[in-house]
Amino acid sequence: MKNRSAIILLFVANTISGIAQGISMLAIPWYFAQNEEMSKFGLVYAITTVFSMFWVPYSGTFVDRYNRRNLFLAITAVCGAIIFGVTGLGYYWGALPWYLVASVFMVTFLNYNIHYPTLYAFIQEISEPQHYAKMTSYLEIQGQMARMMAGAFGALLLEGTKNGVLQLFGFDIQLGFDIEAWKIHEIFFLDASTYLVAFCILLLIRFQSLTQRYFEKGGVWTQLKIGYQYLKTHPLIFIFGLASYAIFLTVLLEGFYLGAQYAKAHLQADGSVYATAAMCYSIGAVLSGAMIQRVFKRFSVPTSIIIMTWVTAALYFILAGSKMIPIYYLMIFILGLTNAGTRVMRTTFLFRNIDNQVYGRANSIFFLANILFRIFFIAIFALPFFQRDNHVIYTFVILGLFLVGSVLILMKYAPQIVKNKV
Repeated sequence: MKNRSAIILLFVANTISGIAQGISMLAIPWYFAQNEEMSKFGLVYAITTVFSMFWVPYSGTFVDRYNRRNLFLAITAVCGAIIFGVTGLGYYWGALPWYLVASVFMVTFLNYNIHYPTLYAFIQEISEPQHYAKMTSYLEIQGQMARMMAGAFGALLLEGTKNGVLQLFGFDIQLGFDIEAWKIHEIFFLDASTYLVAFCILLLIRFQSLTQRYFEKGGVWTQLKIGYQYLKTHPLIFIFGLASYAIFLTVLLEGFYLGAQYAKAHLQADGSVYATAAMCYSIGAVLSGAMIQRVFKRFSVPTSIIIMTWVTAALYFILAGSKMIPIYYLMIFILGLTNAGTRVMRTTFLFRNIDNQVYGRANSIFFLANILFRIFFIAIFALPFFQRDNHVIYTFVILGLFLVGSVLILMKYAPQIVKNKV
């Protein structure tokens, strides 16, 4: 492997920043849930998602136009500086108002919209085709290990300990000493610091591009149109790319918005349960990243994703009908298995079927569709009905029905995708 050291450094930087980002993205929804302000958070999430519609075309164009290492350095520096600034205000005032907490969510979320397309396009650029499946599995394992550690630290930092006891996976872990729950700006300081560390690691990366890339003239929308035209001439890739995105779309809604409300309003649980669920998800995702290629080696990619989508739809229906915390942990663990498995297979498929020259822009088309669906669902879930009592369970029923619709579309076109060896 020609760029082994570059790939290792990229994974290390991504892991370090991913842990703290994960803690922040756990802490922010829980901050709003604790303060009975989920309606505000729903508005913030909706505004951020709408803004993503205008940001994603730029991010996809940047990914394809510029040196991807330098792009990583730029976004890491900008995001780190902003969060350091918010953190400084928190220490100066002793606390942060809700809108500044929301600003960190917006910055991190918008960063995700360019960070991950850059990461995947960069890995595709510096990896040999025979290693694509291995790389996508490693990426999923690395990302979910970071999320798992974020869940462990999040459980500790969000709730602290009581009488020297830390609650994790429903068990009492005796520490012998007490740790106070961190304030939100203290968590943000940890987050900002890891951006600095990641920036220093990224500076060390040296690589040899293994794909042919060339400069294309035109503005953002002209560039985005090229990505659309590419997918238009490859309709089966377009249909597959959209339908196979369904599980990930529901995970974004559950992880960033619905999960905290479900844990607090339906399960009547505290922050440690919510954070532990995130760990369960990550454990499932890590196992999936390590094993999914072998488990489904006798099935085509579309068939494998169809199976996992049916399973995910079923688990959302179970979550809607259950109030048992162990069942909650189990279902979120399975969600980690299915989402990670789908992502590994989907990404490997796209690596093999989309030219690296247009990868960022083609991915932007898929992500724009994802955003439009999220705006639709957020608008529904923000209605007062879903904010009352434990009515959040009905959102899980809706997500389950959406997955049923998506899998039916995928089933219709799967034979053509397999037949054409797309």
